[in-house]
Amino acid sequence: MNPTKEAALLMSSLSIYHGILDRTVVKAYYELLCCVNKPIFEFADAWGKFFSLLCDRECADNFSGYLTETALYDENAFSRAAAANKEKSLNTRVINAIRRDLYVIRKVSLLSPETILSNYLYRDELGTAANDLPRWDTGTPVKEFLHEDEIIDTLADFYRRNGCGMYARYRAFIWRNKRIEPVPYPDPIKLSSLKSYDIQRGLVVDNTLAFLGGVQSNNCLLYGDRGTGKSSTVKAILNEYYKNGLRMVELPKDRLSEFPLLVERIAAVPQKFIIFIDDLSFSGEDKSYAQLKAVLEGGLAVRPDNTLIYATSNRRHIVKETFEDRTGDDVHINDTIQETLSLSDRFGLSVNFSKPGKDQYLEIVFALAREKQLLISIDELTSGAESFAIERGGRSPRCARQYISALEAKLSLS
Repeated sequence: MNPTKEAALLMSSLSIYHGILDRTVVKAYYELLCCVNKPIFEFADAWGKFFSLLCDRECADNFSGYLTETALYDENAFSRAAAANKEKSLNTRVINAIRRDLYVIRKVSLLSPETILSNYLYRDELGTAANDLPRWDTGTPVKEFLHEDEIIDTLADFYRRNGCGMYARYRAFIWRNKRIEPVPYPDPIKLSSLKSYDIQRGLVVDNTLAFLGGVQSNNCLLYGDRGTGKSSTVKAILNEYYKNGLRMVELPKDRLSEFPLLVERIAAVPQKFIIFIDDLSFSGEDKSYAQLKAVLEGGLAVRPDNTLIYATSNRRHIVKETFEDRTGDDVHINDTIQETLSLSDRFGLSVNFSKPGKDQYLEIVFALAREKQLLISIDELTSGAESFAIERGGRSPRCARQYISALEAKLSLS
């Protein structure tokens, strides 16, 4: 049997890693191999489709790296067991199947386009057109696939450290259409780029580190004035500690009722998850805050040990109140008030990010200017920052960042 036909047969018989055949590029590659005995138009069409997909994925210069990386991030019986440190419970037959699959994936990834062409049944009919077919570089497998003798142990260690499937590939996710979907390009903000509010940010960091260390930790509410860095703090914490196994799923406020379904999907995943609810607030008529109360405490759906809730809000008590609420016709008005306030009380940690005064605002501006190495006098920087804040209705860290960005652009053009 020629190498191309053998490669097609080997791919079709994948077992534990059979799921990679559903991936677009891998499927196109398999279909190309299966065309080894097909008429020239079918073969040429399969070749063109495969190469087009390689170019779309920017992997025409390293196909082996792409294919083995696809396998590396595949979620299957082995990767799930290894991520949970249970791979030793797999029986010998399964281990042998895993070893064979990994051997097959590595082997077929290194099959050169010249070999495929030379094994094509109607190679002579292609004539000089064969020379014009675009070529790809096989490249090299990812490092986890380099040493065949140690490949199972190497992959098991990778899954234990990084998780499996999309939780190994991505750090940020969003709950959408009752599914957890990855965010390929999350906000890259870092803790080091956030200025001032060290005490507040330190409380959230300490709580997160306790969570990652398996120590008792609390759901966290970051509340206060707009533009003070509440959401940025949460996103920066993810970027700082994702290598420690931290992942984040953003849950829209209008999907709070689906929280039990969300945590059911991640309860068995070895990574630690922060469920992020941004800009949380409720009107007095909006009774969906009762769903959040049940999520935090009191509901039948218990929050798993690998999950915390971090929410941001411009309101300390989250639910909007009016004087009429306190003087209305409710017979048990005190009970109503207590019900409203009890929501924020269910966060074990509440951290206040209040609007900065002039000195704190300028301190942030100066720190950002130093970081950007802007050549401007203190007096000019001060007056410009104050004027900018007045134009935008008040001082805040967000205002400071916007001013420095505008100033940097202006100086670069001068």
